[in-house]
Amino acid sequence: MIDPTANIHPSSVIEDGAIIGPNVHIGPFCFIGANVEIGEGTVLKSHVVVNGHTRIGKDNQIYQFASIGEVNQDLKYAGEPTRVEIGDRNRIRESVTIHRGTIQGGHVTTLGSDNLLMVNAHIAHDCVVGNRCIFANNATLGGHVTVDDFAIIGGMTAVHQWCTIGAHVMVGGCSGVAQDVPPYVIAQGNHATPFGINIEGLKRRGFSKESLHAIRNAYKLLYRSGRTLDEVKPEIEEIAKQHSEVQPFYDFFARSTRGLIR
Repeated sequence: MIDPTANIHPSSVIEDGAIIGPNVHIGPFCFIGANVEIGEGTVLKSHVVVNGHTRIGKDNQIYQFASIGEVNQDLKYAGEPTRVEIGDRNRIRESVTIHRGTIQGGHVTTLGSDNLLMVNAHIAHDCVVGNRCIFANNATLGGHVTVDDFAIIGGMTAVHQWCTIGAHVMVGGCSGVAQDVPPYVIAQGNHATPFGINIEGLKRRGFSKESLHAIRNAYKLLYRSGRTLDEVKPEIEEIAKQHSEVQPFYDFFARSTRGLIR
C-alpha cells in the first residue's frame, strides 16, 4: 500500500505488498521489497535498497547506496523471515549496511531513534543499538552487539561480536573492542582499554558536578584501586544507592558476558 501523498521517483521499484507511509520521499533508483514498511516523512535520497522484513519509522533520512534489511553474513542463516526494526529521525549516511537478524539471535536487528550513522558504518545481524548514538565513518559492529543510548563509536573502529557498549561511552577511532565497555567510559586502542570518564559528553547532557564526582569515584574503584571487581562491587553499590547515576554503572557488571575492558 502506497499512501497517495508519497513521492516516488518513476525509476524506483516498489514491490507489491510494501507499505509506504504519508509524505515519504523515495528518490531515483531505489528498491523496496514486498515486506518493507516505511513510516511517515522518511526520505530515501537515491540508490537505496530496503529489503526483507524491515520496518522503518518516521522522519528518517537515508542516503545513497545504503542497504537495509538484506541477507546477513552469518553462515548459519538459511533464509528465515528475520527482521530489521528502525525507529524515528535517524540519519543513515552513504553506503551504510544494516543486516537482518537470525533465529539464533532473537530474530531482529534493532536501531532506535535519533542516531547518526556516518558513511560506510555496518550494523550486523542481531545488534541492538539504542537512541542518540553516533557511529563515525567505517564503524563496524559484529553480530549480537548491544550499544546503549548516547554512545559514540569512532571512525574505523570494530566491535567484536557479543560485546556490550554502555550508555554515554566514547570509543576512540581506529580501536578494536573485544570486551564490554561500562557506561560513561572513554575507551581507545586495539584492544581497547579505559582512558577515564567521558566528562565533556556528560556535561553536555546535563549531569551535575555531584553526579560526575560520584561516577568518577566508581570508575577509580574499578580501574585504579588495584583490586578485583568482586572486591570493589560492594563499595560501588553503596555509591549507587546514594547517586542514581551510578546505578547503570553497577548494573552493567551483571549484564557483561565478555568481561570488562581493562
